[in-house]
Amino acid sequence: MSAPSADSARAALEALRSEISKAVVGQDATVTGLVVALLCRGHVLLEGVPGVAKTLLVRALAATLELDTKRVQFTPDLMPSDVTGSLIYDNRTAEFSFQPGPVFTNLLLADEINRTPPKTQASLLEAMEERQVTVEGTARKLPDPFLVAATQNPVEYEGTYPLPEAQLDRFLLKLQVSLPSREEEIKVLSRHAEGFDPRDLTAAGVRRVAGPAELDAARAAVATTSVSPEVAGYVVDICRATRESPSLSLGASPRGATALLSTARAWAWLTGRDYVTPDDVKALALPTLRHRIQLRPEAEMEGVTADSVISSLLAHVPVPR
Repeated sequence: MSAPSADSARAALEALRSEISKAVVGQDATVTGLVVALLCRGHVLLEGVPGVAKTLLVRALAATLELDTKRVQFTPDLMPSDVTGSLIYDNRTAEFSFQPGPVFTNLLLADEINRTPPKTQASLLEAMEERQVTVEGTARKLPDPFLVAATQNPVEYEGTYPLPEAQLDRFLLKLQVSLPSREEEIKVLSRHAEGFDPRDLTAAGVRRVAGPAELDAARAAVATTSVSPEVAGYVVDICRATRESPSLSLGASPRGATALLSTARAWAWLTGRDYVTPDDVKALALPTLRHRIQLRPEAEMEGVTADSVISSLLAHVPVPR
């Protein structure tokens, strides 16, 4: 079979929204963020209060793309080998064999990642950056595509282990999963009253609309999306402004600038263009940068947030014409 065209790949990925909406109501922006991460080969941190369908959203995405997915519930007693895998002694052969962990999948749902100690959190660092796992000196490649979708709650900080800056920087996007509107919540209740079972996506009518072939075609098309020197300079100016902000003790690194450029290119292609505009950069600045900056304590005490700082910088950094 011939590879799908860029246009057919875009149409297939756009169809994800309507397909996922059969299971999840009112999270179009989060779905778009997950698709952008897949196009950029990045990872996503989903933050939202309990009960806003973060886990269901990831499961529905995997179903529409027909990707292998595994879920790990991160707990205080979880060990690194429980995620990456380990060597098991086989009595029959008198040899050690590698037993792959749940990280060997296309879409890993790391549920409540901040509930496990730093040692176990760090077990994902190599997998997220190098797309491989090294056990006893042997590197083992992970499948492609590979995406980590980690969830965490913005409340209940007791008994949690906040992710360090080095690990936060491994996530391409931090998406805030918001509460539904009144109308959307009524729709959720109506579905449950009609017998909707969030554990049975097939019964909900969620079907495959895209796959690895469409993803490959889309990634190739995104790679050809042009970026003018002026837009590249705009991305750099925004990131440099975070380093000079009096409200921040830590600004976005050059990795943050490359991430912003990548997500803006993916968004530009999804909207039907083969070039990036400053508006594309603005659209992705918050989810790409909010977790890469650190507020000064005095700014936090005054109620300043990462989003408000970035929004203010976007309003003041000169936009190229």
